[in-house]
Amino acid sequence: MSGGARPERVAEEFREVLAEEIPRLKDPRVGFVTVTHVDVSGDLRRATVFYTVMGKDRDHRATKAGLHSARSHLRAVLGQQVRLKFTPELEFEEDVGLAQVERVTQLLKEIGEQSAPPKKAATEASDGEEERATGE
Repeated sequence: MSGGARPERVAEEFREVLAEEIPRLKDPRVGFVTVTHVDVSGDLRRATVFYTVMGKDRDHRATKAGLHSARSHLRAVLGQQVRLKFTPELEFEEDVGLAQVERVTQLLKEIGEQSAPPKKAATEASDGEEERATGE
């Protein structure tokens, strides 16, 4: 986003309007979408909408196609609800940051499970050491 308070305010307004309007779309390709943020160019002529989608890879592709085909409708809604001289062109980009964080978390969990000794074996081993130390 090009600096300045106005593009930031406009971007937040766009995010709120689109977050309400996208779930109302009748397109069955558009799944559960969350608008994470919007970047608006300094001249307010172009807006990039970042979103996340729940589901499998097939759902992500379908949602991208559905949002692409709904661009003109969503742009018209923005034009009606946000008063600007020009309504910006919309571009949609999937926000992969959240998906990457989830993947890293899953990988770390798997590594932790693989490197940790089984609890039962570790408990039995420590019990055996205690018995030898006490002579029982």
